[in-house]
Amino acid sequence: MTKNMTFGAGAEHELKVTRVFDAPRRLVFDAFTRPDMLKNWMLGPDGWSMPVCQMDVRPGGAYRWVWQKGEGGTRMAVFGEFREVAAPERLVHTEQFDPPWYPGVAEITTRFAEAAGRTTVTLSIVYPSQDIRDGAIKSGMESGMAKSYDRLERLLTADARIAH
Repeated sequence: MTKNMTFGAGAEHELKVTRVFDAPRRLVFDAFTRPDMLKNWMLGPDGWSMPVCQMDVRPGGAYRWVWQKGEGGTRMAVFGEFREVAAPERLVHTEQFDPPWYPGVAEITTRFAEAAGRTTVTLSIVYPSQDIRDGAIKSGMESGMAKSYDRLERLLTADARIAH
């Protein structure tokens, strides 16, 4: 969909997404774990904002994100719990939509690997069933993630310039 990103079915109930960012791992990890950064890039399609971005990034800590389309438009929320936080290598958290889009809970493992100043982010999203995973693949999620990751790339480039 976008340069440096792959998106597709993994093993059994898994959806696998990989994206390479031209930024150091620590900065990319921060962008995934700091509300002040996350709410500026994880927005999906154009026209959405994240008015609620609550995160307690520690094992057992909760999060809740609420997106809104335009002023007073449609809202979408997701919440869950961080199961594992190994900065800056790995995050594991659960995901449930409010209201629910599917029964059960998904588990997301995000890995951050750096080589030569570039960071590869690999998401493994394990859904309760293959049908739910296939529905996620067909939902338009890929284009929303691609837009979000493109925003993140711009944010990381700007932050890297400020840091030097």
